[in-house]
Amino acid sequence: MAADTSDTQSPAEAPHYHGHRERLRERFHSAGPDALSDYELLEMVLFTAKSRGDVKPLAKTLLKKFGSFAEVVHAPEARLREIDGVGDRTVTELKLIAAAAGRIAKGQLQRRTLLSSWNDVIDYCRTTMAFADKEQFRILFLDKRNQLISDEVQQTGTVDHTPVYPREVIKRALELSATAILLVHNHPSGDPTPSQADIQMTKAIIGIAGPLGIAVHDHIIVGKSGHASMKGLRLI
Repeated sequence: MAADTSDTQSPAEAPHYHGHRERLRERFHSAGPDALSDYELLEMVLFTAKSRGDVKPLAKTLLKKFGSFAEVVHAPEARLREIDGVGDRTVTELKLIAAAAGRIAKGQLQRRTLLSSWNDVIDYCRTTMAFADKEQFRILFLDKRNQLISDEVQQTGTVDHTPVYPREVIKRALELSATAILLVHNHPSGDPTPSQADIQMTKAIIGIAGPLGIAVHDHIIVGKSGHASMKGLRLI
């Protein structure tokens, strides 16, 4: 495990990184977060984990390894720890950012009628699932006003397969007295294009749900490169 050790600096070098940190904080406050690049924003996150030293090289290394700020904070802990200089404190700070983003997105959904807040639905799904390294199958259970009753991950699978059992999905909807459901899963490959297995599984769920008065509003697939709506693609 890599330790979160501060870079060793001589007293003469210390003001260099200290001044850089202050300038970055000042720019963040005066110009706003949009004025900072991904690596600069990541630097500010790393300031808390590493109280000393120049964290710019580590921020750039993380971005080079994972691709973007979002992909860094959602990266699996084991892969983060492969990076020299990343230890417990850094992992905690990165995962705190990911958890906060998910909590905020979920809070926005809970306060609104889902079908009138479609962008919030997509944002939430991408925030919580798009960068996961394994497939997850999530269900948003809705009441007759299309407000969120519960948001549950039903299954977690391998990097390219999640076992989904249609009868278990509908059984849970009945337990929650849901009148509609929204199906969501991710493609770790990054490509959100529905597979034939995805389409067949969705149709099987619709076939069981319909006679019981449960509507399946959509099946959304999210990936790093975007999202796909089966309803929008007229696959269901």
